[in-house]
Amino acid sequence: MLDTSRGSTPAPTDEPNAPDPQARGCLFALSQPPLMIFLGVIGSLLLMAAVHDLFLL
Repeated sequence: MLDTSRGSTPAPTDEPNAPDPQARGCLFALSQPPLMIFLGVIGSLLLMAAVHDLFLL
């Protein structure tokens, strides 16, 4: 819902906000080596199955 209040905005503080550890997003998850190894293995298996179906059957 749109905030239409006419109140004053709070003054910024000098402390930097600590980033939320769960708000890193998808690119951080994709940069993890175990996930990339897993996705590479699955992708190569799919590629080998597709090549087998196209050229050997």
